[in-house]
Amino acid sequence: MLRVLLRRIVLTIPVVFGVATIVFALLHVVPGDPVQTMLGDNATPREVAALRRTLGLDAPLPVQYRRFLTEALHGRLGTSIRTGQPVTAAIGERVGATVELAVAAMTVCLVLALPGGILAAARQGSRTDTTLTTCALVGLSMPAFWVGPVLAIVGAVWLGWLPVSGRGTWAHLVLPTVTLAAPLAAVVLRMVRASVLDERGALYVLAARARGASPTRALLRHAVRNSLIPVTTILALQFGAVLTGAVVTETIFAWPGIGRLLVQAIGARDYPVVQGCVLLIAITYVGVNLLADLCYAWLDPRVRVE
Repeated sequence: MLRVLLRRIVLTIPVVFGVATIVFALLHVVPGDPVQTMLGDNATPREVAALRRTLGLDAPLPVQYRRFLTEALHGRLGTSIRTGQPVTAAIGERVGATVELAVAAMTVCLVLALPGGILAAARQGSRTDTTLTTCALVGLSMPAFWVGPVLAIVGAVWLGWLPVSGRGTWAHLVLPTVTLAAPLAAVVLRMVRASVLDERGALYVLAARARGASPTRALLRHAVRNSLIPVTTILALQFGAVLTGAVVTETIFAWPGIGRLLVQAIGARDYPVVQGCVLLIAITYVGVNLLADLCYAWLDPRVRVE
């Protein structure tokens, strides 16, 4: 197990390095000048040059890139061009809100998708199966940028049941959580159903039935565990989708998380904040997939052997 863990950690290093390099390159290729944005159109060339020198943006790109990597390796992501606040402090203030939203969305997703997928597989071809798969198809067809405004209009404007923006009570969490969880639950439900159906016809399940186990017991005790191996991959990828989808959802509902901070930083051409946010999302994504690999080794002993 330790060898598997070390190998996976080594393989994640070039991924994180590649993400940091691509983000740095794209930010400097996209048109726009953060210094001009900060000073306005009436700034003189001398003022622009002075601020550019103060922020270190007058240095050649290789120098800026080397400085960025060096600071990142030491846990320092620079200072926000827009606010003058350290990037780590700005991210630290927002990361709790994003984690809260992501955990709530994944919890709702699992509560809906795992029992729903197992039930649909157990009753394949029945009305229950048709209803659940149809709901999953509808959920797949509704992106977050459409679900969010619809829920805001219906739940907050028309009915007045829930607040439309901000963070504070559990009521503020409902609309953004449902917006994120609905398409995720649809994907996971379909995957659970397909995986359980594949395992239900395996020889070890038939052997359990031959030993006297009921169909429900054979399904839940034997087929479900092995069916979770491919589902683990989907859950890890969907958690990454939660982080990226939170950019849209947090913007719609004014949720004070990393996604909204990233959108604001992109609009202001705040290089350090954008790099810090994307780097955090990438590291989180890689870390979750690393945990998924470890779950493979726990669920399937053959992974440890290999």
